[in-house]
Amino acid sequence: MSRIDLDLAHSYRPNPKEDADYALLPLKMTFEDGGAYALLGPSGCGKTTMLNIMSGLLIPSQGSVRFDGQDMTRATPQQRNIAQVFQFPVIYDTMTVAENLAFPLRNRKVPAAQVGQRVGQIAEMLELSHQLDQRAANLSADQKQKISLGRGLVRPDVSAVLFDEPLTVIDPHLKWQLRRKLKQIHRELKLTLIYVTHDQVEALTFAEQVVVMTRGRVVQLGTPDALFERPAHTFVGHFIGSPGMNFISAQVQGGQLRLDGGAALPVPRALPDGALTLGIRPEYLALAPAGSEGCLDATVRQVQDIGTYVLVSCEAGAQRLKARLSPDTAPPAPGERVGLRVLGRHTCFYRNEELLP
Repeated sequence: MSRIDLDLAHSYRPNPKEDADYALLPLKMTFEDGGAYALLGPSGCGKTTMLNIMSGLLIPSQGSVRFDGQDMTRATPQQRNIAQVFQFPVIYDTMTVAENLAFPLRNRKVPAAQVGQRVGQIAEMLELSHQLDQRAANLSADQKQKISLGRGLVRPDVSAVLFDEPLTVIDPHLKWQLRRKLKQIHRELKLTLIYVTHDQVEALTFAEQVVVMTRGRVVQLGTPDALFERPAHTFVGHFIGSPGMNFISAQVQGGQLRLDGGAALPVPRALPDGALTLGIRPEYLALAPAGSEGCLDATVRQVQDIGTYVLVSCEAGAQRLKARLSPDTAPPAPGERVGLRVLGRHTCFYRNEELLP
């Protein structure tokens, strides 16, 4: 395994002049040896570009890639000793499951005894032991992708294993099982795993550290808990969570916080004068009787019983806010006036989309 340091930018255009010309804006990042990372963001944000640069399939237009301090910017995937698992299965249909798993090891002249031991270990982890003698051509897409995952994990000496949305073709129930298996494999084998996905559930349940990206830029690297509690950028607050964070435009002036919607509240802590944005998760947006001190008055527009929680949509002036209540809480009725407690220890403050310290 290796520590991977990126100090680079990439554009598919010959002479980039503005941010929109870049697939990856200038960044400096480190992936620690033995870590489990997820690259998370919407389609087109630069996740796969970053992964392909790390694997050696793509040379960055600017900057460098280092493995354990050694410059590998122009090294091939073979020289980097990278394993990559793609969105669709990459296996040999004419081989058995065991032969597919063994192929990366035999290709590197690993002794037969070690090959058998390692294949058995990975097959057991992925619950493929009972299928080792079956030909891959006769298996389902789910099973073939499990073999593809196994081929990526079978080499014990790899610098890192890179996953490019590997569970897209997998049945939803099996996705949950495989995410759990990958976490178990990471704990047992201590491999450096980097996992690309646009699915926040996949990223937050798999990774120790999540890299959130948008428009070619890394906006936050942090633990799942940090991304939820203290999003460093409004995009992270919006993208992480179901539903995402509520945002309220406000002005700080003369020791007061004036919210869009008419409320004037005392400034809860030292904040610079001027325009800013409040961010509060629906889980932390508490309801109170209309007219309550320190609350933003709003009208309930919709109440949805989701089963595990009740989602209350409210309107305060031009702003739509959502509160997520426990299922045993008696919700207000549509049209009812309520107070919303928007200030508390979970409230975040943003200026120019960046979290204020």
